Amino acid sequence: MRDDVQPYQVSIFDLLQDRSAIRERERERERESTKLSHLYDDIISVENLLISWREFLRGKRKRKDVAIFFLHFTDNILALNQELEDRSYNHGSYHSFRINDPKPRDIHKAEVRDRLVHHAIHRILYPYFDQKFIYDSYSCRLKKGTHRAMDRLSMTARKSSCNHTRTVWILKCDIKKFFANINHAVLKNILKRRITDPNIIWLLNQIIDSFHTKNKTDAGLPLGNLTSQLFVNVYMNEFDQFIKRQLKVKYYARYADDFIILHRDRSYLTELIPKIAIFLEQRLRLSLHPTKLTIKTLASGVDFLGWVHFSHHRVLRTSTKRRMIKNIKRNPSKQTMASYLGLLSHGDTFKLTQKYFGTTVLNNK
Repeated sequence: MRDDVQPYQVSIFDLLQDRSAIRERERERERESTKLSHLYDDIISVENLLISWREFLRGKRKRKDVAIFFLHFTDNILALNQELEDRSYNHGSYHSFRINDPKPRDIHKAEVRDRLVHHAIHRILYPYFDQKFIYDSYSCRLKKGTHRAMDRLSMTARKSSCNHTRTVWILKCDIKKFFANINHAVLKNILKRRITDPNIIWLLNQIIDSFHTKNKTDAGLPLGNLTSQLFVNVYMNEFDQFIKRQLKVKYYARYADDFIILHRDRSYLTELIPKIAIFLEQRLRLSLHPTKLTIKTLASGVDFLGWVHFSHHRVLRTSTKRRMIKNIKRNPSKQTMASYLGLLSHGDTFKLTQKYFGTTVLNNK
């Protein structure tokens, strides 16, 4: 062998380094492929604003602020488009009011032009983010909702208890002051990991920074914004992925800040609590509500989404029933009656329905 020619040698360490680099490049390509491909122009286009206006207008045609905006509709749309295009757009202020549904909630309503922007954003971004969410996230999603979440609880309870032949325990948790404690910096970082277009990030930051709670300038989302529903799901998807991918929880469902985990071993659920609390605190700056954390058997009744669930049936929560009776007495219109009949149809409420609606109403239903 010639002296100037060295034999080809490679160590196991070199091989491991090469493989590690290859895996990292593959992971990077995977991350890039999961980022949002839509452009800023898709959101702010006149076409998208017009379609979003049509969706926004449903049920709002007779409202005064909507009528005022519509007086100079073409000028308003073109002006809004121009402001978004040259990034001179500034989100306006909010009108606040309080509702009881069922507990007191502070609602913050943005101006019409800003709500139109919310719809334009939601229309483009929702389909992308929705496919990233886990199956058992049920809040503010198409073909989901409270009733599907309750049906999922019944189905998973039947599975985990081997058709109700084994005892199943349910951990139920609630997040303390959920909307008020959504951290702006954390939310922005989550969005940046998914969206590469700096213009979209700028617009989303405009909306996020347009609101904060009284005591925290870097936290809080308004309950009245359509974008808040999307932001909350994007935010809590971090938690959903932690539950499913890291903790490997099999039976889990979440609706907004309420979530449940089912298991036949009570100690397993007890051991999950500190892990959940640490993740929420360290990663999302949220905390569990100390008085709304329970571990109960399904046979003893689990309060979830306005209903108390048992092994073979569900009944209306007492506070929900009292509110229903109060509202019927206050406003016994056909619309009110039909609304509550629709609610009662999702549980075992035959006696309650007969008592307060009568057989005539039942037959008409």
